[in-house]
Amino acid sequence: MTRGVSIIRAEVAQDAAGWRLDRALAAALPTVSRERLKALISSGEVRDEAGVQVRDPSSKAKAGAYEVRVPEPRAPHNEPQDIALDIVHEDDHLIVVDKPAGMVVHPAAGNFDGTLVNALLHHCAGRLSSIGGVARPGIVHRIDKDTSGLLVVAKTDVAHEGLSAQFAKHSIDRRYQAMVAGIPNPPSGSVDAPLARSSVNRQKMAIVDAGRGKRAVTHYRLVKPLRESALVECRLETGRTHQVRVHMTSIGHPLLGDPVYGRSKINHRDLLNQLEFKRQALHAAELGFLHPVSKENLSFKSAIPSDMQELLRALSV
Repeated sequence: MTRGVSIIRAEVAQDAAGWRLDRALAAALPTVSRERLKALISSGEVRDEAGVQVRDPSSKAKAGAYEVRVPEPRAPHNEPQDIALDIVHEDDHLIVVDKPAGMVVHPAAGNFDGTLVNALLHHCAGRLSSIGGVARPGIVHRIDKDTSGLLVVAKTDVAHEGLSAQFAKHSIDRRYQAMVAGIPNPPSGSVDAPLARSSVNRQKMAIVDAGRGKRAVTHYRLVKPLRESALVECRLETGRTHQVRVHMTSIGHPLLGDPVYGRSKINHRDLLNQLEFKRQALHAAELGFLHPVSKENLSFKSAIPSDMQELLRALSV
């Protein structure tokens, strides 16, 4: 590693040969955003297998290894903020937090402060992985603003790379507790349906043809039948944006309270309003992975939060 620079090896698969380079690298490095990779390519920070600098994000990718040099970020525009965190585990390389519903993971348009990153910058005194860039230091994966639960954040670049490799191999154990409309029948199953941005509404994800989207697989099982609803566990084989929400909606069981995908023939609106439940009923309850440095198997659980517990009690039969 060069001083002030992290060097990442990206392996472009044979089936990605001929894609735009930024797209192929984004597929090989799922925790580095495509926009970030475009900027790195344009600034001369990417070299092909022969060591030749590549500066055009739209150039055709070749199968094989690319070297991506990620300069240490400038002082982040993100401000450290003294925000309480529910820390489940912390060591020199990573930190696992239990994120409350309503907290955005990293600053973006409309949410420039009060985010998990702002809180982490204060708690970790700025010691977070630089691979995610200035906007997303330490962020290896995300959960939606109004989804609660477990999230692992990298404090060092070696941890970031190791965790990213596990996410790319789909070896991370991630299980969500969700409350859905109706009772799934059969009580367990899998949804294997690729996802991409909706062509109608760019704020939404949609199931698309295999050639257009990224593979997405969710395994679900009934945990407890409720009144015209159910508590289900969803195990993610892949981790795409809004995956659980879209997949459960696709089989006729949208998440209760989901403002985007939550339309159902079964109307729970009056109860949700009565309880002032204003989010999708989704909680990242279990997270397991191999520690990227110590190689220890780590597994964490988070209890369903009080707002979902109250809804659960109200719907119990």
